[in-house]
Amino acid sequence: MKKAFTKIGTFFKKAGKWIKNHLPTKRRLIQLYAALLTNANLKGFFTGRIYTGATKNFCVPGLNCYSCPGAIGACPLGSLQNALAASGTRAPVYILGILALLGLLLGRTICGFLCPLGLCQDLAYKIKSPKLKKSRVTRILSYLKYVLLIALVVVVPLAFMAQGTPLPAFCKYICPAGTFGGAISLLLHPDNSEMFAMLGGLFTWKFALFVLFFVASVFIYRPFCRFVCPLGAIYGFFNKIALLGVKLDKNKCTDCGLCVAHCKMDIKHVGDHECINCGECIAVCPAKAISWKGSSLFVRPNETDAAPQSASPLNGMLHPAPQAQLQQTAAEPTVQLAPPAAEPTAPAAAAAVPARPRKFVIGPKGQKALRITAYVAAALVLGGALVYYNFIDSGAPSVGSEVGDIAPDFTITRYDGGEFTLSERVGEDGDGKIYVLNFWYTTCTPCVEELPDINRFARDYEETVTVLAIHSVAETEDVAAFIAQRGWDEYPTIFAHDSMQTDADGEETGSVYDLFGGRSTYPMTVIVNADGVIAYRTMAKIGYDELVEVVDSL
Repeated sequence: MKKAFTKIGTFFKKAGKWIKNHLPTKRRLIQLYAALLTNANLKGFFTGRIYTGATKNFCVPGLNCYSCPGAIGACPLGSLQNALAASGTRAPVYILGILALLGLLLGRTICGFLCPLGLCQDLAYKIKSPKLKKSRVTRILSYLKYVLLIALVVVVPLAFMAQGTPLPAFCKYICPAGTFGGAISLLLHPDNSEMFAMLGGLFTWKFALFVLFFVASVFIYRPFCRFVCPLGAIYGFFNKIALLGVKLDKNKCTDCGLCVAHCKMDIKHVGDHECINCGECIAVCPAKAISWKGSSLFVRPNETDAAPQSASPLNGMLHPAPQAQLQQTAAEPTVQLAPPAAEPTAPAAAAAVPARPRKFVIGPKGQKALRITAYVAAALVLGGALVYYNFIDSGAPSVGSEVGDIAPDFTITRYDGGEFTLSERVGEDGDGKIYVLNFWYTTCTPCVEELPDINRFARDYEETVTVLAIHSVAETEDVAAFIAQRGWDEYPTIFAHDSMQTDADGEETGSVYDLFGGRSTYPMTVIVNADGVIAYRTMAKIGYDELVEVVDSL
């Protein structure tokens, strides 16, 4: 019996030791917390809908796709590309200001602690496998992200905007966060099965890139962050001047190189543009020369310690000796031919050094209280966000009209002036026409590709059909100029801008897109018959022949 209890005790002791050794670090907990907070709209994964509430007008710090069902904010990189694509003669001051503010506050600490894509790469790297160590080759490759920043994020959107075709190139052709969060997460939901019809060569390319990045992350530490991510390149410009991050005390540094050797990123020195401020170098520094920026705001050491004495004239210039020592040295002749002058007494020497006040230092109890306060505040913020986004703010109507339902009434503003109200056109008092509602936006490639067919259909069936092209609620640029540049305003198609609708009590019921059952993907085409009943709806790209077939069958 005693042996049995001993074995049980040993088992629990080993289990406890294993759990203790495998507990997540503070950094990992912060990463998980940040990923959950920026994707607090958990119900989006169960409904297959994107949150489109008010906070989507603001950017989260890390790379987190706008189209992810859980995202509560916009991606700063995607917002920058859209802003540049829509800038025309206006500078995208708003998004540039947000990026500058985030950079000045945190720099690449965002990459190390707050980016969900960085967390995914960290977890993939934990899979046991042979690891590719950093080298001169990886250091050269680390500059690729600056090339991509200039080419795909800045030059291409501006160049295509000059041609009248906005193109957020990085998001469209490369970004793995968009592939996983904005495409795969939506495609997994059964209600979005119509989206599979829209998949083509571009999705195949991006999916292959996503798989490549994931597999590479198993063998290489953060390959996307190190070689590809333009957002990390932007934050890297602010790393040295950011308020928070790691810093190196050059007076204490012995140039042993352990920090650079231990770091998995391609840094040349602590805190440079490649440093993600993970803080792992702090523990390996034997001279304790690395610390956190901003820590002196909370814990400040006493300054009564004298500066280090110099061992050579050069060091003496770099690290001056204390004032008392300088006075004493000045009193001593270089060639002692006579007895030296009387040296100052100890009290006099001490009086030569001005008294420095003892600075405030937070003790163990104060630090513990600060930690508990921080934990409680973080838990309240996360809990409040989860409750708000999943139970209070719907973001958009959860259920829209389906085929066979009476079409909801709406009033929207036309780009050529005036308003359009559906109830005035259909039903007993209507004009007897069929109404085709096409929902689109300027930076949606399938939308722009299908509109010529839709316009041609509007011209050929003008006597019996009215086509209404409704742009998304989001303003990406001067939509009227976009339409005119392509000559679409010469067709009978009515171009209008979507807007939030209200009920009789003045409560918002959602945009027109929401009311007709939109599932946060574009394009969408809805056909309403002359009686005001929804006869057809598709969330896939539609062509001329398909429109003719559907309308002729009504």
